Amino acid sequence: MSHLLRRPKIDQGKIHDISPSTANWKYVGFGVYNLKKGDKVHEETKSNEAIIVVIEGKIELEVDGFPTFGVLGDRMDVFEKKPPYSLYIPPNHEWQGLAETDCVVGICLAPGKNGRKPKVIGPNDVIQLERGKGSNLRKINNIAMEDQDEADSLLVTEVFTPQGNWSSYPPHRHDVDDYPNITYLEETYYHRLNPPQGFGFQRVFTDDGELDETICVKNHDVVLVPKGHHPCGTPFGYEMYYLNVMAGPIRKWRFANSPDHEWLYDFDPDK
Repeated sequence: MSHLLRRPKIDQGKIHDISPSTANWKYVGFGVYNLKKGDKVHEETKSNEAIIVVIEGKIELEVDGFPTFGVLGDRMDVFEKKPPYSLYIPPNHEWQGLAETDCVVGICLAPGKNGRKPKVIGPNDVIQLERGKGSNLRKINNIAMEDQDEADSLLVTEVFTPQGNWSSYPPHRHDVDDYPNITYLEETYYHRLNPPQGFGFQRVFTDDGELDETICVKNHDVVLVPKGHHPCGTPFGYEMYYLNVMAGPIRKWRFANSPDHEWLYDFDPDK
């Protein structure tokens, strides 16, 4: 199995717990809770900021020292594709969650500062857009990207790829700290498939071929992208969702295209 692939080791509870030390990088942490109604969770952000994304279901969230944020979430199935509810939490805070229904929540982590307060990022704060054309078309929910002042380090977005389509494509990379030309951003992909027995593919490769892995992803898998290009594809009959978490030295998303495939930006499948 690829060293970039993380499969859940349990079905319920905290099914993913990825830290910079386990990922062998510096900035991004990521966790996933798959909870039954009535389950409780509790964590400390420590030196990290966190964005809790309610991927599906409903959960009551509280942060120490602040009034309850109540029950968040109205997307009972991620493939409803509605923009989600999320909660930003600054460093050095404890938070608690109580599952109001069966739910799945993503815990996005990166180094933070102390100048922000906890804040709900609601569906109306999410920027929805479509990108690409033809079999490269996909739907995007930007939760906390560069032009949204929601965090100090974290960049968070969701992507829905229709059956038979590609996304994170044409291939691009963000693995060099050379702003404004390109930025260094570590990235995780949390994958879901619809129907859930499906599969998809993600290739992670560098221009020099030093890294070149093609990974078969299944429902609830996470792929680590420490460097290189990282396109995804899903076969006929299966929709793909992924939650992206990125962070690096600066909160800017600048990337370089794969020279071999840059021509695709001008390709029109209808001509």
